[in-house]
Amino acid sequence: MLYEGVLRKMQTEMGNPIQYYLVFDNDFIHLNQALNKRLKIQFIKYQCLNCGLDLPIYRQGFDKQCFYKTPAAGEWIMKPELSTAHLDKEDRDLEFEKKIQLQPHVVYLANSSNVKVGVTRKNQVPTRWIDQGAHEAITIAEVPNRYLAGITEVALKAHVSDKTSWQKMLKNDLEDVDLTAWRKRLKPFVPEEVSEYFLEANGETHLEFPVLQYPEKVKSLNLEKTPSFEGILKGIKGQYLLFEDQRVFNVRGHEGYYVGIDVK
Repeated sequence: MLYEGVLRKMQTEMGNPIQYYLVFDNDFIHLNQALNKRLKIQFIKYQCLNCGLDLPIYRQGFDKQCFYKTPAAGEWIMKPELSTAHLDKEDRDLEFEKKIQLQPHVVYLANSSNVKVGVTRKNQVPTRWIDQGAHEAITIAEVPNRYLAGITEVALKAHVSDKTSWQKMLKNDLEDVDLTAWRKRLKPFVPEEVSEYFLEANGETHLEFPVLQYPEKVKSLNLEKTPSFEGILKGIKGQYLLFEDQRVFNVRGHEGYYVGIDVK
C-alpha cells in the first residue's frame, strides 16, 4: 500500500508497547502494524513546514529563511533559559511565545542511555520521554513557565548530563539507575526560586517500545544520500525506525521531507 506526504515527527499513544503513527494530511500509518513488513521510503521533494515551498530543509523541518523567521524555531525552543515572555519581552512573536512559554513546564530526569535532565511542557508528558527513547523517567519540578524550567536545567546539568547517546539508546544499551535517588541527590542544586516547585513524591514512569530486534551496530539512513531505501521494519524507538539490516531512520530528523512510503 502506498502512502504519500510530508514527514513530521511520529505521533504516539501510551501503551504496552507504545503505539506509533505516521500522520499525513489525508492518511496515516499505524506503524506497529508494519512490524516485520517491508517498508520502502522514497524521497520526492522538500516541503517546508512553515511556508510549504519545495526548498532545501535547513533545520527542524524549515528552510533556511523560515528557520530564522518563524517563532516556532526561536532560540528559546532549544535553550529554555532564554525565554522572555514572562517579562513581556518579544523574541519573534510575543503572542506565540506567551502561548508556549507561559504554561506549566516540568523539569525531569530520563534514562534512555544514561541519566539526563530535560525540560518539557507539562502537556507533553509522557510524549517528550517517548520521543527521546527513554525507558524510564521521573519529574523533578513543575513550574509555571518555561524560563524557570530552563534555569533549573542549566543549574542541574553541571551535575548530570543533558544529552542522550542516541546510538546507545537504539542498541538498548541501558544503564541500571535509581532515578528517585538521583532526584534526591540533585535537590540541593535546584535554584532557590524553583525550590517551592520541587516534587518529592512522584514515582517513576516506565516505557515499553515496540521493538522485535535491536541493532548491534547502528547505521544511520539519510534521505539526502540515499533518496530511496527499503527494509524489514523490526522496531520503533524514540523517533527512529529500526530495520533488520542494522540501519535506522530518524523520522524527526527528516521533518519537511515529502516522501512516498510503501508497506508490503
